[in-house]
Amino acid sequence: MPSMKALKRRITSVSNTQQIMKAMNLVAASKVQKYKTKMEAIRPMFDEAKDFMSQGIANELAAESIYFKEPAKKNSVYVVMSGERSLCGGYNANILKAALAKIEDNKGSNSQIIAVGATCKDYFVKRKKAVISSYDGVLENVSYEVAEDIAQRLIAMYIADTDWLNRADEIFIAYTQFETLLSHTPRVLRLLPFESYTADSPKEIIYEPNVHTYLKKSIPVYLAMFIYGAMVEASVCEQASRMTSMDSATRNAGEIVDNLTLQYNRQRQGAITQEISEIVGGANAI
Repeated sequence: MPSMKALKRRITSVSNTQQIMKAMNLVAASKVQKYKTKMEAIRPMFDEAKDFMSQGIANELAAESIYFKEPAKKNSVYVVMSGERSLCGGYNANILKAALAKIEDNKGSNSQIIAVGATCKDYFVKRKKAVISSYDGVLENVSYEVAEDIAQRLIAMYIADTDWLNRADEIFIAYTQFETLLSHTPRVLRLLPFESYTADSPKEIIYEPNVHTYLKKSIPVYLAMFIYGAMVEASVCEQASRMTSMDSATRNAGEIVDNLTLQYNRQRQGAITQEISEIVGGANAI
């Protein structure tokens, strides 16, 4: 059984840790509201980008474009978005495991990774995966310029016709979709190429001057918008997970302090009772 001095020292230590976790919870809660406001502002455009990529373009000529060709699957690029720091429950583990599972399932393809978030690069480097670029700290203050930079790099790799090691036959994105403060869903989606045109596509659209010019101009914008939206959702999910995790840790620390305090008080009461008994016993002996 630990001594009273050891119990008191442990109570102080746990109480200090509890204060730190409570402060982290408050900071995360503040950031959640900030990032959630930004997410709600850009979500209509983000949803439109997702619809564009999931449905493709209802135009027979679009099927001839490089953006709709069947992938050779020799070289795949994955944009993976994890957290900037730990202490956010299972958030990082969930998205990184989902991305790794997709990479390992895509056998026969040379996989390259663009890591977004400080924890992402270390995870894949330890597993000897090819990380060709990393963006650390960008999820703390998400900017469209970073998303645009990633999109331009992906387009350059996708349309490259030399040095197949620097090409991208397929491009995937792994991020966490925000549902509620307590519910976040890891997603791994293919960005390029798009689904091919089918006869039962929902609508026919006339593009000016032609569909290929439209694709050349619009797809980089759609990719940048999609990546930007995914970065915002990832940042909201990270902070929400950290807020939930720190709130739970704060409550658990409180329970530990209560139990230690009860144990300390029992030992203190036992020591006092023993001293009284010794005094009484000594008095009786006299």
